[in-house]
Amino acid sequence: MSIFQAFILGSVQGLTELLPISSSAHLAVFPWIFNWSEIPESFDIALHFGTLLAISLFFIKDWIALIKGGFNQVIKKEKTVEGKMFWYLVIATIPAGILSLVLDKLSDSIFGGSMLPIAIALIVMGIVLYQVDKKASADTNYENMSLVQAVLIGISQAIAAAFPGVSRSGITMTVARGLGLDRESAAKYSFLLSTPIILAAVIFSLPAFELSLAFVIGVLASFVVGMLVIKFLLNYLKKGSFKGFAIYRIVFGILILILTWVR
Repeated sequence: MSIFQAFILGSVQGLTELLPISSSAHLAVFPWIFNWSEIPESFDIALHFGTLLAISLFFIKDWIALIKGGFNQVIKKEKTVEGKMFWYLVIATIPAGILSLVLDKLSDSIFGGSMLPIAIALIVMGIVLYQVDKKASADTNYENMSLVQAVLIGISQAIAAAFPGVSRSGITMTVARGLGLDRESAAKYSFLLSTPIILAAVIFSLPAFELSLAFVIGVLASFVVGMLVIKFLLNYLKKGSFKGFAIYRIVFGILILILTWVR
């Protein structure tokens, strides 16, 4: 893999992993469109490591407060919002992690590398995201989430593992909006929720890592773009909606269908 390809794919990962438009779809489609070689699994995990660094650094103060609050809730019996949210994240991640492992293997055996299910998932999820975001209320914020809301949003991550093109951030933000969270809270919880899942995937894939200049460039591009995207999305959602992302998903899905037919 060339340094140019690594930079492009790293930038694509940083942009699409954190927006509700599916990084798995884009990382599959870009090499397919430009006739590049298939992305090695180790490089795919390296790109996710870049976005993991971006999320971790951007929310470093939140994570410190969450971990401190979580342990104080157990040791000192202190009840705080941070302690509550820490254990919500832990509880929500466990079933999501187990289901993701099972459904990811099932997805590989059923869909393989076909572009058709990716295109369909992009379009369908785009329509669902638009409808849910348009009709949902915004009467709950991040601090007032319930355990049921936290767990349901967490479990929804597994759907993204089963269907390439759905998008982990896309499904979690959609479910969060459907459960009444405001847009900014939906995005923030989605980002925090992704951290342990991506961290686990990176740790389990460490033996497959192949350190090279292309890998470093890919990770750095993913990290830098990821940081910019998180800041942009959280600011944008204070007043904006998910409509633009939904339309993009539909248009991109239709484009893939057309290219599949032409080829």
